[in-house]
Amino acid sequence: MNEAEIKPTLGVVIPALNAADRLAATLQALDAGRAMFDIDIVLVDGGSEDDTVRIAKAGGARVVSSDPGRGLQLATGAEAVKGEGLLFLHADTVLSPDWARALRGAIEQPGADARAFYFRFALDDDNPGARRVERWVARRCERRNLPYGDQGLALPRDLYDNLGGFAPMRLMEDVNFITRIKHRCGYENLMQLDAVALTSAARYQRDGYWVRPVRNALCLTMYFSGISLRMIARVYG
Repeated sequence: MNEAEIKPTLGVVIPALNAADRLAATLQALDAGRAMFDIDIVLVDGGSEDDTVRIAKAGGARVVSSDPGRGLQLATGAEAVKGEGLLFLHADTVLSPDWARALRGAIEQPGADARAFYFRFALDDDNPGARRVERWVARRCERRNLPYGDQGLALPRDLYDNLGGFAPMRLMEDVNFITRIKHRCGYENLMQLDAVALTSAARYQRDGYWVRPVRNALCLTMYFSGISLRMIARVYG
């Protein structure tokens, strides 16, 4: 294999707990990236009682176990997965077919070793409320450059390690880590890719397209105000 044919290595970490409903689609979407990346997928199971583990193995992922808690599961997966680059992805998030091309183009740009990348947010529901939430998220990312974990996050392993990795938090682990990226690397080095992370709308459908975003915004305000995660969890539901 000559130098031009060598593909960058990418470790994909997926925390999961009873995620069987959407996991197969999430894994299938990752296959589109194998032409551009040498991919290793690790699913970190937090004690699922459904078919999550079976589906993960059938979809080409290695499975490791962890106590439940997304921050802990993400940190566990980062230690287990192989790859000079890391991609953290929720189990109910399906990347668009152009995700690998967008990411490959980004990491080949000068300065990419000090940058982190995320995808555009979308929900898998035709409800007008879903489009409203998408606009709110786009505005938050535009004004505050603050993506959440359901938009995926890709960055070099060295940068991940230098930032201290994900904290073993039961929630808000994404905001915690994104904040560290912006503070240490600079606001401009957290960049949105021109590809989509299509996420399950189940939580919005259950809680309501007005109530769920309001809860999320309140949790964010509580977090930056220093309120305990236990209290935030009660609001988050």
